[in-house]
Amino acid sequence: MEKTNQLPRILIVDASRMVRAMLARQIRDLYDYREESDGEAAWQVLVLDHSIKLVICSLSLPVLDGNGLLARLRSSRLPRLAQMPMLMIAGDNEEAIGRAKSLGASDFINRAAGTSELLSRVDSLLRFSHVQSELKDSLEQQVQNPETGLFTRKYIELQAAQAMSHALRHGGEVSVIVLCFDNIGALRDEHGAEIVEQLQKRFVTMLLGKVRKEDSLGHFAGSQLVVVAPGTTVAACESFANRLREAINAANVAVHGQRLQLSVSAGVANSPADNVASAGALIELAVARMNAAQRGGGNQVVGGGRGAVERATPALTLERALSFIEMGREDDVLPHLKALGSRLLPLLALLDRELNLGWALGALEQPPADGSDGGN
Repeated sequence: MEKTNQLPRILIVDASRMVRAMLARQIRDLYDYREESDGEAAWQVLVLDHSIKLVICSLSLPVLDGNGLLARLRSSRLPRLAQMPMLMIAGDNEEAIGRAKSLGASDFINRAAGTSELLSRVDSLLRFSHVQSELKDSLEQQVQNPETGLFTRKYIELQAAQAMSHALRHGGEVSVIVLCFDNIGALRDEHGAEIVEQLQKRFVTMLLGKVRKEDSLGHFAGSQLVVVAPGTTVAACESFANRLREAINAANVAVHGQRLQLSVSAGVANSPADNVASAGALIELAVARMNAAQRGGGNQVVGGGRGAVERATPALTLERALSFIEMGREDDVLPHLKALGSRLLPLLALLDRELNLGWALGALEQPPADGSDGGN
């Protein structure tokens, strides 16, 4: 039967089997535990075992000593490892203790410490770690999306408000771009949520590499992303959005050997050009224009000025068209019939010639033999 209330897991690291057994007896009523005899093995366990909440570690260890393990953890790029509570087993060597302190040891205990003292120190460290984790999570939830690292909607709206206030005071301007993949629901239905999530992450990575340091990139609603660009003209924003659109449309992304027909649409709004005085209204205007771009067929950028709409209807492959038809989405194929037909005619001509299918082109090009219009 699966455990419902698992005890916090502690990693005990000491070269002595007797010391490990003694420490295990002292904590086993309140904590789950795991044992390792050297620092390198302990490091491998910590990387793989996400359930470990605290380490009781001797300074003297084979292969990789306690200070080496401590230094490796504190320099890790993974917050879980970098912030791992480390209760170090130390004697009376002040120099060794000072070295461990400088490397980030959380606390120290002597091998001869009794059960009460050991449990008290473990409990204190775990409580402190929990409070720190909750505080960090709370701050990140307010500012950053924990999955993408981008600003949350609440924070991006605050950034936009500050940029608008500064622009109004100093006669400047603020532009906003709202972007989203076209037909994201269909992509999710056809290829699964995991594929769409990977596409979103790749798009976010590309955006992060292109926006300026003074710009703010964050989430708005659903799959929509928003860029707040202080001091940027509407023309510059439209040009930037179109470059992104073209890059996505030309991207060679394949799933199970099939190239995805990807496109994004964007809406652009600018504070002086659109005569908007509030950040909320500016973002909502950009959202409305992005929605208009998607209703217009997608793969376009819609702004407020003349010539602000730039569209490039993507070619629909035959495989994609057949897939749409199988899903009952004939309406998505109809706008592309002429282009599809022009590409199919050479194939039909080849079939007609090689397979003697005299009806193939004749049915398409010749009127009925009786001269009627084919109706009833």
